Amino acid sequence: MHEAAPVNPWVALAYLVAGVCFILALRGLSSPATSRRGNRLGMIGMGIAVLTTIFTHIPFAEGEQFVSVAGREVLSGTVDYVTVAEILAAIGIGAVIGLTTAKRIAMTAMPQLVAAFHSLVGLAAVLVGIAAYLNPGAFGISSLVVPMIGEPFAVINPVAKVEMALGVAIGAITFSGSVIAFLKLNGNMGGKPILLPGRHGINLGVLVGILLCVAVFAHGQDAWPFWTILVASFAIGFLLIIPIGGADMPVVVSMLNSYSGWAAAAMGFTLGNTAMIVTGALVGSSGAILSYIMCRAMNRSFLSVIAGGFGATDSGGAGSGAAIDRPWKRGSAEDAAFLMSQAEQVIIVPGYGMAVAQAQHALREMGDKLKEHGVRVKYAIHPVAGRMPGHMNVLLAEANVPYDDVFELEDINAEFAQTDVAFVIGANDVTNPAAKTDKTSPIYGMPVLDVEKAKTVLFIKRSMGGVGYAGVDNELFYRDNTMMLLADAKKMVEEIVKSIE
Repeated sequence: MHEAAPVNPWVALAYLVAGVCFILALRGLSSPATSRRGNRLGMIGMGIAVLTTIFTHIPFAEGEQFVSVAGREVLSGTVDYVTVAEILAAIGIGAVIGLTTAKRIAMTAMPQLVAAFHSLVGLAAVLVGIAAYLNPGAFGISSLVVPMIGEPFAVINPVAKVEMALGVAIGAITFSGSVIAFLKLNGNMGGKPILLPGRHGINLGVLVGILLCVAVFAHGQDAWPFWTILVASFAIGFLLIIPIGGADMPVVVSMLNSYSGWAAAAMGFTLGNTAMIVTGALVGSSGAILSYIMCRAMNRSFLSVIAGGFGATDSGGAGSGAAIDRPWKRGSAEDAAFLMSQAEQVIIVPGYGMAVAQAQHALREMGDKLKEHGVRVKYAIHPVAGRMPGHMNVLLAEANVPYDDVFELEDINAEFAQTDVAFVIGANDVTNPAAKTDKTSPIYGMPVLDVEKAKTVLFIKRSMGGVGYAGVDNELFYRDNTMMLLADAKKMVEEIVKSIE
């Protein structure tokens, strides 16, 4: 017979220390200068939480029988548990996979990797919820009912049912939504919104149906509401993400991060694990705050994005589709080197094209050479440049670009009018003036970097045939003060460095 053990104060203290580490980790990750320390604190906190959980929840012996204790743990019969050794073996397998992935993954694929990891968190929450539903006694969430006639039987507590149902629902939405985000980020699906007829009515109907099933499941004993919640949640995750266009994908990644946190928190209640509840709540709330901040930076409605791109239309405006056939000027590496070496100030605007070409190291070298010529060099970062929050900051930090040279949009936008050269490397949608002038454009209203106000704009692009991730052509290409540098970003920057020397 297994009886519930009293709460160990040392366990509570260990979870408290882990929680403090997580909070300090989030604080550290708020700045590139302290991000490494933040990551270390997060790893320490997670290590404390995992080890504490393992060594304070010693599994029962194989085949041990346990019964109800104070309405908390109910089982009829026997159950086999995994051992600590088996748990550690599973952790080891996961650690090897994680380390191998971290070493091999390129920064260009980091957004896809983040989306994939979010899907695994959601799937884990779903599997825990299913296990708790099929074997509630093992999770201590059932109570023994002794009828006047018949055999005693166990029922899942109503509160536990709500926790379980919400955890499964949020986890399933996170999983399917993250899979769609991965496909979009990986190029398996197009970046343009996929708009289903009557999608808002469908989404609202499915969400209402899920909530009704949660209520029915909490007050009844039937199995169908639980499985309906699971299937409907998988569907709504798919329906919410496919209408969201490429320009909003960084917000989607942040939003899915928030969902994964709330799913983990809900499962923490089911498992009775304080550390999991705290960690999930921190991830969920910080992800939601980041998504809101990014929506404000893009002039997007937070509710419209989480509702599946509400307000998006099939019309992409005059700039959507193929590139515009208009005259443009082409330059060379020698032209760019001369213009920048003679400038007083150069503002570099990196984008996803820089990440694809892995040109960040060559770009830093170019910046160093320009500084040797007495040129002031600054880097302008748009909040949604790249495919996930902070993508460009991470790349520049990897190349050891000084943090003092990196500025956010609101801090540097006013300087473009007094800048000699704006050097755009792979950034498209975030520099498109159509966001300010073309009301039919899908990016209209999104704050962009005012690079067109610089005396000269140098724009690195592979060819004139492609369009931005949002599917719209960039009017900046055809401005009189713009010179196009058509080549692979890394090769072009390397040639510029040689010309400067």
